[in-house]
Amino acid sequence: MSITAPASFDTISYPFDDRPERGTLREVAPGVFWLAMPMSGSLAFINLYLLEDQDGWWIIDTGLANKETSEVWQQVFDNALGGKPVVGVICTHMHPDHIGQAKDITDRFRCPLYMTQGEYFQARAFSNGGGNSRSGWIGEQFYTQAGMPTDYLEQLAKMWESRSSEGMSMPTMVQGYERLQDGQILRIGGTDWQIVVGAGHSPEHACLYSAALKVLISGDQILPIITSNVSVHPTEPNANPLKQWMESHDHFLEVIPSDTFVLPAHNLPFFGVRPRLRDLINHHEDRMLAIEEACVEPQIAKDLLPVLFARKLDSRQMMMALGEAIAHVHLLMHRNRLQREEAADGVFRFRSVDPSLTRRAHPDNHEAPDEQPTYV
Repeated sequence: MSITAPASFDTISYPFDDRPERGTLREVAPGVFWLAMPMSGSLAFINLYLLEDQDGWWIIDTGLANKETSEVWQQVFDNALGGKPVVGVICTHMHPDHIGQAKDITDRFRCPLYMTQGEYFQARAFSNGGGNSRSGWIGEQFYTQAGMPTDYLEQLAKMWESRSSEGMSMPTMVQGYERLQDGQILRIGGTDWQIVVGAGHSPEHACLYSAALKVLISGDQILPIITSNVSVHPTEPNANPLKQWMESHDHFLEVIPSDTFVLPAHNLPFFGVRPRLRDLINHHEDRMLAIEEACVEPQIAKDLLPVLFARKLDSRQMMMALGEAIAHVHLLMHRNRLQREEAADGVFRFRSVDPSLTRRAHPDNHEAPDEQPTYV
């Protein structure tokens, strides 16, 4: 099985215009199979991948911890694996749509789970309700500093309670794992797969790159249309994830060739990895400049949301949008372009301090604000 590459890699192109039927595998490169797993919300599905080895199968990401996903996996196990077992599960990162079925599958086949250390232990910390700083004084302080109303934590609690029925809560995690590290090579089906680690969307996101096949399984690190959420959360209120995100893009530009076929976790597989990475960098640079211009007069984080997003946001969207806004201001603070001051009411205000802003500003020439943050 081979995919015809485009004549040029200067723009994004898609060799497929649809996804595989429910419960079926589509071969997209020799020994590499695409499974489209249904999920709730506007995304509708998540792309999972299977690699065929001599004695079994490796699964890359697992879908949500809900009944529908379990039923689709059962179809796959019954009809698509040719009687061979699963010999390994690789989770690119710790978000519920990627690790939801990891324990069930590894328990069923008694096979190991592979993750980076940062992702595995973050998942362990959040599973079974652990690490929930959305409640208590940590969450209260974080959202007060962002300018949110006093009942916002109650809104979040109700939202997460409703989302848990969709499988969006953190599942029980496997009790042991095999550690993945940047640069590590996994030999699967006679092909070397190199682990390439990014960060920002999650702590230590693992992608898999095959130079022989010219294929990158990118998870949420590189998506062709939507932009992965990069947020600051109450669990690490002074984190700078957007700095890590931008540095990861530079790293991928260095190590991933332009003719690579990208297999993302959302949207469709595509060519054009380099223009997409540059688009992502430029997008966030534009967002930061727009925020800098807005902060000529001191602003609170909540009031920066219209700079980034165009429509009214529900409580879930508000949480993601607020986290993104704070991520942008933290990188601007790191670059000495914003200054943060805490007022007597406990709310942070951000003020532009870089004298070169007058020269750099172009307030009438920014990208339009996004409709809403994308939950991936």
